[in-house]
Amino acid sequence: MATRQTSTTRAKDSDRNDTCKVLDNALGEGQLSMEEHRQRVSAATNATTLGDLARLVEDLQNADAPVQLPTLVKPRVPRVRKPSGPGWGLRLASAVVLVLLGMGIGWGVYGNTSSPLSFNPDPGAVPDGIDPVVLTPPTQLQSLNGVKGLFEQMRQKFGNTMGFELHIDPDSALLYRPNPQDSRQKVYYRYTGGWGDPSTSPSGVDSHDRLVDLSAFDYEKALAVLRGAPDTLNTKRADVKSTWLRLTPSEDPSTPEAINIDVIVSSDFGGGTINLYPDGTVKGMYRNNG
Repeated sequence: MATRQTSTTRAKDSDRNDTCKVLDNALGEGQLSMEEHRQRVSAATNATTLGDLARLVEDLQNADAPVQLPTLVKPRVPRVRKPSGPGWGLRLASAVVLVLLGMGIGWGVYGNTSSPLSFNPDPGAVPDGIDPVVLTPPTQLQSLNGVKGLFEQMRQKFGNTMGFELHIDPDSALLYRPNPQDSRQKVYYRYTGGWGDPSTSPSGVDSHDRLVDLSAFDYEKALAVLRGAPDTLNTKRADVKSTWLRLTPSEDPSTPEAINIDVIVSSDFGGGTINLYPDGTVKGMYRNNG
């Protein structure tokens, strides 16, 4: 019998994807800014429970969303009933007999050992000679090898490192590229150990969207600024909620192929943004009031 889902129910990949579709829809309707969308999609990708996902969309108007998320109920605390009455011992003995009888029947049908007591209930557990393949994709993306690995994964997926915009979080990334079906639209791809499928809710390409080589910057200098950003922006490290890199096309018409690098520190008590040129030179700093 199916059980009703609660806030503590473990989330599946399909649940995470559905939540991202709702967030995509909210971005298209103007309910979320691109930064809010990025943060929530990143959180949805790493969510553990359905309650974690529900909190990401609870303040949104979702009637027109392409999917409807499940309504959660409060988790029930099961009551443990202790054996009572004079007949419980007999019932226990009967249960043991049934278990032993089941073992004997199973061994007779599928048994591959000399005794039902050593019966292997899973014939598929027999060694098959297939060696394990251990995947080692970059996961700590805000490191030198992590950034290099991320761009190498882009080359393998798309054939190049071109895009409209790229956000690099500690363990995930968001990339905006033209819609493969219609270049007048843009879609985003999430990186979580690999580049997934494009978002199902494309948006229109505007005047700020320009394809540039997002890998064309000094990784080491940008990462050094990122690691010192909380102190640069006078933000206590204990108050920092997240830090990330945002790569976008330069707004300088004299350098149309260059990119702009934003080092962003998110905090309820301060934070801000540091703008960099591709060579790591500082353009400017903008501290949030906190």
